[in-house]
Amino acid sequence: MSIPHFLVHEDGDVVGVVTVEGVKAGQDLNGWVMAEDKTITIKVNNDIPIGHKIALKDLNVGDTVMKYGTDIGKVVAPIKKGDHLHVHNVKTKRW
Repeated sequence: MSIPHFLVHEDGDVVGVVTVEGVKAGQDLNGWVMAEDKTITIKVNNDIPIGHKIALKDLNVGDTVMKYGTDIGKVVAPIKKGDHLHVHNVKTKRW
């Protein structure tokens, strides 16, 4: 595989982190699941800046977002596989 477009740390994670500039809606991205040493491909639904998250599966309001094998928050607006995850659709559970 060439340089991955996004990284996933654990097999149970529901998001990957974009590692390249210029990701545009409609692109097919290659990702690397590091813990399993496997690759996956996802079609992107939105432009996603480098360092932001991409959904690996559909998520509903109230679902837990797992990243690095850790709970990083809850879904506050429906998310489809390939969507951009950020503060507009995920919030911390702390407050």
